[in-house]
Amino acid sequence: MEAPVTTTPVINVEQEKKEILNRYRGLLRSSRRKFDEDDKKLIRKAFNVAVEAHKDARRKSGEPYIYHPIAVARIVAEEIGLGATAIACALLHDVVEDTDITLKDIEGMFGKKVASIIDGLTKISGVFDASSSLQAENFRKMLLTLAEDVRVILIKLADRLHNMRTLESMERTKQLKIASETLYLYAPLAHRLGLNNIKTELEDLGLKYTEPEIYNNIDQKLKDTQAERARYIHRFIVPLRQVLLEQKFKFRIFGRPKSVYSIWNKIKNKNVPFEEVYDIFAIRIIIDSPPEQEKADCWRVYSIVTDFYYPNPDRLRDWVSTPKANGYEALHTTVMGPNGQWVEVQVRSERMNEVAEKGYAAHWKYKAGSQQGPPEDPLEEWLRKIRESLSNPDGNALDFIDDFKLNLFADEIFVFTPKGEMRSMPVNSTALDFAFDVHSEIGAKCIGAKVNHKLVPLSHKLNSGDQVEILTSNKQAPKQDWMNFVVTAKAKSRIKEFLKEERTKQVDAGRVELLKKLNHNKLDHSEATIKKLAAFLKQSDLSEMYYRVSMGNITNKEIKDFVKVKDTIIEGPKEPTKTLEQLVSSKRGKSDFLVIGDNLDNLEYKLSPCCNPIPGDDVFGFITIHEGIKIHRVNCPNAIELMSNYAYRIVKAKWTSQKLISFLAGIKVIGIDKIGLVNSITQIISNELNVNMRYISFDTNDGTFEGNLMVFVHDTAHLTALMKKLEKVDGVIKVTRVDTNQ
Repeated sequence: MEAPVTTTPVINVEQEKKEILNRYRGLLRSSRRKFDEDDKKLIRKAFNVAVEAHKDARRKSGEPYIYHPIAVARIVAEEIGLGATAIACALLHDVVEDTDITLKDIEGMFGKKVASIIDGLTKISGVFDASSSLQAENFRKMLLTLAEDVRVILIKLADRLHNMRTLESMERTKQLKIASETLYLYAPLAHRLGLNNIKTELEDLGLKYTEPEIYNNIDQKLKDTQAERARYIHRFIVPLRQVLLEQKFKFRIFGRPKSVYSIWNKIKNKNVPFEEVYDIFAIRIIIDSPPEQEKADCWRVYSIVTDFYYPNPDRLRDWVSTPKANGYEALHTTVMGPNGQWVEVQVRSERMNEVAEKGYAAHWKYKAGSQQGPPEDPLEEWLRKIRESLSNPDGNALDFIDDFKLNLFADEIFVFTPKGEMRSMPVNSTALDFAFDVHSEIGAKCIGAKVNHKLVPLSHKLNSGDQVEILTSNKQAPKQDWMNFVVTAKAKSRIKEFLKEERTKQVDAGRVELLKKLNHNKLDHSEATIKKLAAFLKQSDLSEMYYRVSMGNITNKEIKDFVKVKDTIIEGPKEPTKTLEQLVSSKRGKSDFLVIGDNLDNLEYKLSPCCNPIPGDDVFGFITIHEGIKIHRVNCPNAIELMSNYAYRIVKAKWTSQKLISFLAGIKVIGIDKIGLVNSITQIISNELNVNMRYISFDTNDGTFEGNLMVFVHDTAHLTALMKKLEKVDGVIKVTRVDTNQ
């Protein structure tokens, strides 16, 4: 039999050159800025350099690589609204990383500003400590450049958006890693910079690749209900449009469906089916008002809406008087529409709408155009806080990212200083967070606070409208338990800094103290003696031993006990411990693929209790330091963070066919309390499907019941068959799989 002939697709070079030029012209046309001659020269020069540098490179899809930088530049120009420098940097963003051109070459051709932005966009090269995350280090480096120029972040977001739009040509494991990073870091960052459209698209694409079935299911249901939704929106809008016209408003009014991702969040968080998510769309009213009249006009429109439809008083959000930290301004209300359906209505001006859609760039355009603005812009204040938290670049990059994330998606409260200055803080902030927000030294010496003139402890949670006065003492110093009740990145990083400095002092004092104890017991100070002592005290880390000495945990008695046996002690561990990098290499092996076989006992892996994977689930292996490999479901609550931060410790995994082994799975059953219902459920489980139960509990409340079961099943097909049987029991309303172990 002849081997199949593989043909390489013929590349039409002339055709590709024409297409590259067409895309370049499309980029120039799409820009929202007017370019002068110098701008055009800069963009053309960057384009020529990029085309030449990438001329032999192709993307995974087979397209010329230059299509990608042009697409990124177009997003920067059209969807974010940046100017010529940013467009040039977007065209050049991969040149230093992927070609022979150096940063010095870029500086020579385009100047220091462009070189600085390109440097922030270029991934870190070189070797890192294997316990760190390269992705976290790259992200931190990019944020460090934010202190100089926010365009670095905006171009990076455009780069990530185009990568997500073209993710189909990547293999599944790469898709999962990139989509997880996107949901974990880049979508929250876009949200914080006010890039609402980009945030929404990144979230939807992230869900599409991490949970394809869920994404496709919701997307299809949105398409199926589109006509019905359009009829309802038309019916809702008609009376409002008439009155708005009568009152001489210039306006646009339309219905806008919520994103797939936000609908999925509602389904997940409220545990309701798609059909019961009431705010699948929002009505948006955008008015064309001069800046001095915007606020009053938004409230006039709100008044018209509530003349027709009854508002829910708990669902009014006034971001016109107090904008969000990302600059977002609007009035949101939820009203009772026709057919007893709650509908969200958003009212904003054209200026507010552009800021909401374009974020940072539009924000600055309006800021530059206004003669007088607020004393400190909310978005500028957020960027100032980021620069502050970046002022300590030491420490673990992953800790830094975790702290940084705390301030990305947090809702806000507004609190006041004794002099009436308003400060924005994340929800759940405490008096101690506020102290650190005022100044690091005030935070470090804080002993309590007066909130609305009443004395409260450091851990007191603040509410919007609170007036806070901080009480300090020079004798106070940060303590470890402070970490338990602060939520802001600034407070966490400053407390860690103080504790680290304090520990270093204690270690130094402990070293001196130990030498005195050795002298007292007539022991020499040699390295060998100290290592033997560490082995005797079961201390693998010398600094930990010194710290314990300074804290009084290692006394003269232990030293005397050591003297008696010191000659019998073998110094240090018998076999060298592996670094994490060696551990990962040995576990991964050459295939980078884990097959989960029938004999669980002989393999170094465990099924993770956070998501209880069973055969048939889409799974991956995560290499831990002490517990071998842990198997997680791809949709595990912790999966996105693991794949984003520790991609190099992820192992592909698949199940072999198993019928003999049983796995524990949780099921929740909700229904109407009827006589014999529990009996019917247990009959199906034990008799019809021969399933063994490990745990069962039922709770009834005013005619409803909720049952939790832990059962042993072979795989997902077995579990699905059981759940379908249970759904058919008379009185059962809903059957769901639960992830938590009982």
